Amino acid sequence: MKTPMRILYFDNTAALGGGEIALLHLVAALDRERFEPVVVLASEGPLHEKLVSAGIETHVLLLAPGVVQTRKDSLGSGSLLKAGLIVRALLYVVRLARFIAKQHIDLVHTNSLKADVIGGCAARLARVPVVWHIRDRIADDYLPRKVVAVFRWLLRVVPNCVIANSEATFRTLQLPTGTNANVVASGVVHDGVAPMLETAARLASEDPLIGIVGRISPWKGQHIFLRAAATVRERFPRARFQIIGSALFNEAEYEKEVRTLAETLGLSDVVEFTGFRQDVLELIARLDILAHASTTGEPFGQVVAEGMIAGKPVVATNGGGVPEIIEDGISGMLVPMDDAPALAAAILWLMENPEKAQEIANAGRQRILNHFTIEHTVQKVQKIYDALLADRLE
Repeated sequence: MKTPMRILYFDNTAALGGGEIALLHLVAALDRERFEPVVVLASEGPLHEKLVSAGIETHVLLLAPGVVQTRKDSLGSGSLLKAGLIVRALLYVVRLARFIAKQHIDLVHTNSLKADVIGGCAARLARVPVVWHIRDRIADDYLPRKVVAVFRWLLRVVPNCVIANSEATFRTLQLPTGTNANVVASGVVHDGVAPMLETAARLASEDPLIGIVGRISPWKGQHIFLRAAATVRERFPRARFQIIGSALFNEAEYEKEVRTLAETLGLSDVVEFTGFRQDVLELIARLDILAHASTTGEPFGQVVAEGMIAGKPVVATNGGGVPEIIEDGISGMLVPMDDAPALAAAILWLMENPEKAQEIANAGRQRILNHFTIEHTVQKVQKIYDALLADRLE
């Protein structure tokens, strides 16, 4: 029996963002007879605990906090150099390269923009093939122009293979023809996620629950959600609303603005701010409608897929990778970005047409099962590994 190939997964953060949750799902579902995952994190956090609990070999090689906390929108600019952190980053690259060699790693798989750069350089130094998993749209409406230019250039010279989490993300990379690049959606875990079969009855109740999930950030559109909620409440006075998530990356000021907006709109008694929660799937299961209000195109739309697999009717903004998941009017509803009246109108339509909402919810769950499960993701990723490691697997 052949020894499994050792795949090192590198992420600079251990916070539970969408990319980190996708990484957890991926490594936990690998064929362990063929591939042995080894995860390296550059900081402590809840992802570390979840990986260890899942039986995944996990190491924390601490990176200077100033480098870890540098926002992705400054990647490629002179900020690291001006802050005197570039030397620490380079020393970390050498340290990680030594770890790769010592652990007899066969392939490195990086999981974020910062991890791509640092882990990619370390893999090259250790002479090990590297896969860059791009979970951010490399576009001017998502990142600063200088960052976009630098990262697109790095994409051509560092990784042996590129994985984009959606066609929308892939298009922003602008890779030359012939580049070893693949689109692999971030599949959702569906074991134990029972569909909600009472959508129609619950929407017909007097106090339906509508929620939005994600970190509290201007581009995630919690302010749009609240303005839509104010309109919905006029028609359904007993409707309740949840904002699930908390502010990250120095965005606490926006969270204060959102809380103030809830008060200004007279929604304080019907809006619950749950803060950061590790039981997000359980909270989604209690919703009657899942809303998504991003004002910039999502690279993929993990929360959208999680709402659909839970059998919820989902209303989402029509941008980025989301329309690759939702068939408008069939498996979900799409509305224009940055348009509170349109979001409110879609939510109201679902509430006023509970039987149709049930059909949409059922179709949404089936679409995820057919195209966006973790099994689909793992199958595609393992084929990429097979191709890159063909000479070692013989």
